[in-house]
Amino acid sequence: MSTVNVPVSEGTRVYLNFSVSLEDGSEVDSNFGGDPVDFAVGDGSLLAGFEHRLFGMVAGERKMFEVPPEDAFGQPNENNVQRMNASQFDEDVNLEVGLVFSFADAGGGELPGMVIAIDGDEVTVDFNHPLAGRTILFDVHIHRVEPAELH
Repeated sequence: MSTVNVPVSEGTRVYLNFSVSLEDGSEVDSNFGGDPVDFAVGDGSLLAGFEHRLFGMVAGERKMFEVPPEDAFGQPNENNVQRMNASQFDEDVNLEVGLVFSFADAGGGELPGMVIAIDGDEVTVDFNHPLAGRTILFDVHIHRVEPAELH
């Protein structure tokens, strides 16, 4: 029985190695050197802007994509920068610029925020994604593509 080279598309499960880097070459995440990971197209485990770039690729292919902020983590939003009073933080925390805290969001989930400025009792926290506004280099090696099992 011959295996058909199924291209990445809606309704497929994709096995791949990948790396995510910034334009200066600094690596953010990578699983090269490890086992491939797999996901079903559209299951939300990959941002749509990354996922759609894989469409049409077949097993054995490796490509590097440059993903602009609009298709990656978005542009920074001024509304995501909040000023808070230092009293809202635990007393035993030594507040400093660059610290990342996890805050509860309205839906009960966790939202990371980074301290970007401290002025007396006023602490400025940035809730934008750390990669917002950055162009991402997405290096992908497809190992296997198969029809996704629908349950």
